[in-house]
Amino acid sequence: MLVITGASGHIGSQAAEILLDQGEQVRVIGRKSEGLQRLVKRGAEEMIGNLLDRAFLGRAFTGARAVFALIPPNYTAADFRAYQKVVGKNLANAIVDAGVGHVVNLSSQGAELPDGTGPILGLHDQEARLNALSDVQVLHLRPTYFMENLLLNIPLIQQQGIAGSAVRGDVPFAMIATRDIAEVVAARLSRRDFAGKTVLDLLGPRDLTLTEATAVLGRRIGKPELKYVQFSIEEATRGMLAMGLSPDMVRLYLEMSQAISDRRFAAGRVRTPENTTPTTIEAFAEIFAAAYRDATTHKAA
Repeated sequence: MLVITGASGHIGSQAAEILLDQGEQVRVIGRKSEGLQRLVKRGAEEMIGNLLDRAFLGRAFTGARAVFALIPPNYTAADFRAYQKVVGKNLANAIVDAGVGHVVNLSSQGAELPDGTGPILGLHDQEARLNALSDVQVLHLRPTYFMENLLLNIPLIQQQGIAGSAVRGDVPFAMIATRDIAEVVAARLSRRDFAGKTVLDLLGPRDLTLTEATAVLGRRIGKPELKYVQFSIEEATRGMLAMGLSPDMVRLYLEMSQAISDRRFAAGRVRTPENTTPTTIEAFAEIFAAAYRDATTHKAA
């Protein structure tokens, strides 16, 4: 049995689909059954519960040959670092309780840094937490900035005709499609070909700026004039609060945005065949265009 936490998310759901295609036994974990039904219909076993519940996680991990572990986002958390600490400890304890031998842990570029990275600091702590476990083989995946983050620009494009965030538009950094991360997750869970405590960077095919990425997406959706705008701290704060993020999450995302702008991580890394993934921004533009059309249709309705 292979167990997937965060199975309703971009990475977990795609990794589960790949494993099911390969005929693996898969158990998917989520807070709500509705988000897992597509996987259940394909043969996955579902476990519904909260990662804040250690006993639930212990049951969910029982019998697992390997686990894909992650700390899901909680955009409304009043204290996100405290939330990360509780979930991270529960995951580590449940791995021990259930006797899990192999863990693929979703970390991030920047997790090697001890400060100044916003929400990524919790992943730095989680790597250390899992590294302290005896007799557990752990592979920490450190993917870069998700191309899917660019989907958050769709309402802004529709309403104001621009894309933007608090990150500088002229700084090149690595971007990756979540499908490529899911492929690696599925392969390493299935093979369990790692030992000790190891790290694998996942860097996408090339570094590019948000200005360059926006231009590619704009051309694909028929808006070749689409521009990227760097928002001020005040503008970004208002926008994220309006989206429903807690003040603490806003503070952490602004810190992470500054770290990206300063090229503290995810920039200028040496690519190898192992850490380079195939999906280009041009290929991702097809996914973006489909989401943009769908959002436009729903808005018109």
